[in-house]
Formats: sequence, structure tokens, C-alpha cells
Amino acid sequence: MSAPRGLSDRTFGFLLTLPALALLGAVVLYPLAGALSTSLFRQSLVLPGRSFVGLGNFRDVLAQNFWPVLQNTLVFTVASTVVPVVLGFALALALNSRIRGRAVLRGLFLMPWVIPGVVVSFIWLWIFNANYGLLNGLLTRLHLVDEPVSWLGQPGTAMAAIVVAKSWASFPWIMVMLLAGLQTVPAALHEAAALDGAGAVARFWHVTLPHLRGILGIVVLLEVIWNVQHFDMIYVLTGGGPAGSTTTFAVAVYDTAFKAFDLGRASALGALWLLLILGLTVVYVRLAERGERA
Repeated sequence: MSAPRGLSDRTFGFLLTLPALALLGAVVLYPLAGALSTSLFRQSLVLPGRSFVGLGNFRDVLAQNFWPVLQNTLVFTVASTVVPVVLGFALALALNSRIRGRAVLRGLFLMPWVIPGVVVSFIWLWIFNANYGLLNGLLTRLHLVDEPVSWLGQPGTAMAAIVVAKSWASFPWIMVMLLAGLQTVPAALHEAAALDGAGAVARFWHVTLPHLRGILGIVVLLEVIWNVQHFDMIYVLTGGGPAGSTTTFAVAVYDTAFKAFDLGRASALGALWLLLILGLTVVYVRLAERGERA
């Protein structure tokens, strides 16, 4: 009588991944398929039943608020990526040098990162408040403004205020990632460049920056993907206002579904939003693979 055959490596590997695949299907794929299906129907959140409209919801979304929302999303994403990356890179360079108290400073600069996003939002809501906000009080005492400014109530300043708040919450993790990358740059390269007469700026451009190109690219792309999906801080600070000047995809989908009660258009808007995120994800995966091959 022959001994029972064991499981093949392929079957055993599949069984190990089966719980994760089941969880992925239940939490991600099933709701995603339901949302894509809903985008083809006219369906209300408060009324029963639905009717098939095909691509009608997509046409309505593209004809109404899609392009302003796309513009706001891109402005917020680009600004909320560039500002913390520049700030985080500068601090990483500073903390990688031989300055006094750098260990304490590293811990202090991490504080904004560990505070929950909603708490950060309410802190900046108080700072930017037009009546009793810290920023207006400080600018008034310094005689830089004659009267309080409604930072979150004006289209010209609302987006800038949100970018400042989001950058304050984002720069610590960027600083940590780039600081870790800086510590892997061989000191011998800097010494050799210095012996050849290269100054600090030249060593940064020709030694430090090329060495960090891979990690910097991944950090930027991750920040872009997260900012495209960002919701809590924008909603707490402005709710998408004033006059829709800070309404991004995340806020628009929420408002369409839970304020206008239009699940069909909200799903159509979410599907278009998904295409944008998928494009960024493909870029991220390609860059990560290129970095591994390098």
C-alpha cells in the first residue's frame, strides 16, 4: 500500500494565502464590484429601488462638477506633496549633520505624525479661526494685518490653509524615510568629492541626491497616492468650501452619497477617482520594480 501523497508546494502556498484572499475579496473586491455596479443605476440612499441608466451617471458627473473637483484634487495633491517633501528633506539633512541635540529634535519632529488626523484637524481649525484663532492673534500683535482674516472662509486662502495643515502632519514620516536613506550614503564618497574640490552644494547634487533617487521617488509617489485619497482634514477644516474651492474627490463622493443621497452619481464619481488612483499605483509599482533591479 503506497504512502499518501503530500501537498505540492503550489497547493500549500495557495492554502496559506487563502485566508488573506478571502479577506481581500470580502473587504475590497465585493464592495468595489457593488460600487461599480451601482454606478450604472439611478439609485437613492433613502428611496427603495433603482433603475438602469447605463453611462448616464458618468455623463452627468462629467457635465457637472467633475472638472472643478479634479482641479482641486490635483492642486491639493501637488501642493501637499511638494511642501512636506521639501521640508522633510531639509530637516533630514539638518538632523543628519553633527548638530547638538539632534536625538531630541528627531523625537520632537515626530510628534505631528503620531497625533491622530482628526485631532490635528481640530488643532489647525483653532489656529485658523477668524475670531479667536492663534494665527490672527499673532499677526494682529505684530501689526501684519489690520483686522482678522477668515483663512478658511475665503476661496483664495482656504486651500493654502489646508495644505499648511496637511504638510505639518506629513513631513515627519518623510523626514524619517529620507534620514534613513541619508545614513546609507557612504562617507567615503563625500570625502572623495571634497578632496576633488566639491563644495557642500556640489556634493549634495552629485553624491547625496543620486543615492537617494530611488527612496525619494517612492516617498513622493506614496505621498501623492495618499493625498489623492485624503478626506478627514479637508472635511473637518472646510467641508469642501467655501463655494466648492476645496472640494476634492473624497469630499465630493461623500457629499454626493450622504448629503445629496445619490448613490449612482457618487459611485460614478468614485469610479473615475479610482482610475486616477490606479494610474498612480501603476507608476509606483513600476518605480519600485526599477529600484529593486537597480
